[in-house]
Amino acid sequence: MSAAQDPIAAAGAGTAPGAWRTWPGLQRLPRITPPALLGGGRLVLVAPHPDDEVLGCGGLLASLGAMAGETLLVSVTDGEASHPGSPLWPRERLREVRPQESREALARLGLDLPRLHWRRLRMADGQVAAATLDAALRGLLRPGDRLVSTWRHDGHPDHEQVGLACAAAAAARGARHCEVPIWAWHWAEPGDPRLPWARARRLDLDERALWRKRRAIAAHASQLQADPSRGAAPILGPHLLETLSQPFEVYFL
Repeated sequence: MSAAQDPIAAAGAGTAPGAWRTWPGLQRLPRITPPALLGGGRLVLVAPHPDDEVLGCGGLLASLGAMAGETLLVSVTDGEASHPGSPLWPRERLREVRPQESREALARLGLDLPRLHWRRLRMADGQVAAATLDAALRGLLRPGDRLVSTWRHDGHPDHEQVGLACAAAAAARGARHCEVPIWAWHWAEPGDPRLPWARARRLDLDERALWRKRRAIAAHASQLQADPSRGAAPILGPHLLETLSQPFEVYFL
């Protein structure tokens, strides 16, 4: 994807959190509860990179906590390409550190880690192919699973390929697929017609779930700190972080 085609880069600092907070459309979204979202099935989360499960679904996971039951987390990549050309964060260090950050974040959400089934596929960060991932997922899914992935039009190539692969695998295996926007909060605007608002459902988070989600996000230090070795800002900017830390999550059913 060229710079001209990259909606994340084109959005600069991103949409101000206040714009989302005051948009009446978010208040009008139909509400959904964790039990209704899961529908009695196993929860399967497919995260393109270590942190996407927390950014997109941390409130859901915190709401479930130790009562989450059988949950499968599929980490597609180890997130090793988040800091290209960085002497401070070479790929080898990121490949080791980012899964460790995820483990700490999941513990902060209150999950019972010994009961969590975690599959790391170790696909190349930045080079996820939907067809390859689709084939891998079909061997992991069961009929009736609630499969949650990043949105297929989220603006990041890996997020989009994961969304496409999950849609195909869910249809083939009889699972129920839904998608979460992550980078769309950065480049889209309130009421943006490019987002499928008709399919959107809002999961409201109580104070404890929100507190746990914010603590879990903070575990991903590699993505939250500036990189002085190349004069780069944090991967996750303050606007996006504040928006993702509001007391709700949105799921496209």
